[in-house]
Amino acid sequence: MSSGLRDARKARGWSQERLIHEIERYARQHVTDVASTASLRVYVSEWENGKRTISDRYAAILRPLLGCTDEELRGRGAVAPVLPMADGYDELLSRIDAARSVSADMVDAFNDQTELLRKMDRSRGAAHLVDRMTAHLGDLEEALNFAVLPNARKPVALALAGASTLAAWQAIDSGAIERAWQHYELAKRAAHDAEAPMYLAHAKAEQAYVLSEAGRPALGLELVRDAQRSLGLAGSPRLRAWLHSAEAELCAHVGLGDDCRRALEAAGAAIPAGPEDRDPDMLSIFLNDAHLSRWRGNVLALLGDGEAVTSLYGALEVVDPTFVRAQAGLHSDLVQAHLAREEYDEAQTHLRQARLLASRTGSVRQRRRVDMLSSKL
Repeated sequence: MSSGLRDARKARGWSQERLIHEIERYARQHVTDVASTASLRVYVSEWENGKRTISDRYAAILRPLLGCTDEELRGRGAVAPVLPMADGYDELLSRIDAARSVSADMVDAFNDQTELLRKMDRSRGAAHLVDRMTAHLGDLEEALNFAVLPNARKPVALALAGASTLAAWQAIDSGAIERAWQHYELAKRAAHDAEAPMYLAHAKAEQAYVLSEAGRPALGLELVRDAQRSLGLAGSPRLRAWLHSAEAELCAHVGLGDDCRRALEAAGAAIPAGPEDRDPDMLSIFLNDAHLSRWRGNVLALLGDGEAVTSLYGALEVVDPTFVRAQAGLHSDLVQAHLAREEYDEAQTHLRQARLLASRTGSVRQRRRVDMLSSKL
């Protein structure tokens, strides 16, 4: 039985008929042939019941539709890496030599690819990028696995830490929690190899969100605070502000209102002044006063604080239109804030926007939140 296909379909809230419709729509958009509707009904049923193997042609359609890797789709575990045989020294040395030849330009190319995937993710969503991100991480791991000396390993490890943290957040967005956890573990190992405490702290703090969404926000809060302790004052001000904000959000989920507000104050005190939002030392961090205002509104909404609305509308006025998934989250925050004030008409307005944007990016995480908020109206 292909539980992978069934689980991925259900994670998106799709029926088998909806999946068939999406396959046909994908085929029209990409000018490719698929079976008739009647045949697809049979295929989907047999794929999910283990009576038919998913062909490579259909797997290439299903992966971007469902935002899953090939192993997840087919219901298989992670494929073990192929190691050189005992007498395969020529192959081993060839791969080591190839890793030694990874130049600064090649590392820049890896980072450029990560940046491209980041830009595509924030506007289009993660689901369509699974194959590309999987291949990108594979190339980086290959380069790192056979890089022997520190001067070759560190820059590749740093690139891998940044890329795998992005991949992990994309997996959370796609509802692939186990994959997200594994990517964060890879990011932490790579950060250790790179001797990059900022990247390690960031990976730990983001991994805390996996724990929170799994129903263990208190354990997630411990992990965020461990990241803060391990970093100390070594990190950039923008990263420290980001960590305080993450701490505030986890405190809100745990119900620690006073700790939450203290963390928000610490974030506001740490963040650099000015409109610049990108941390030059930590390219995955986007945070300025406008972003912090949105985050503060989100946290206050979780606490049921009426001040949330003011912060959130201020953030809505200046949100970057290319951050589509962030806009979906912002409208969801406004739903929650208006619900706390029993302003149901306003909540409905923002719920419609949140649902539209969540559908546009294919975000399973945002769609689940929209469904949860919808049940309260």
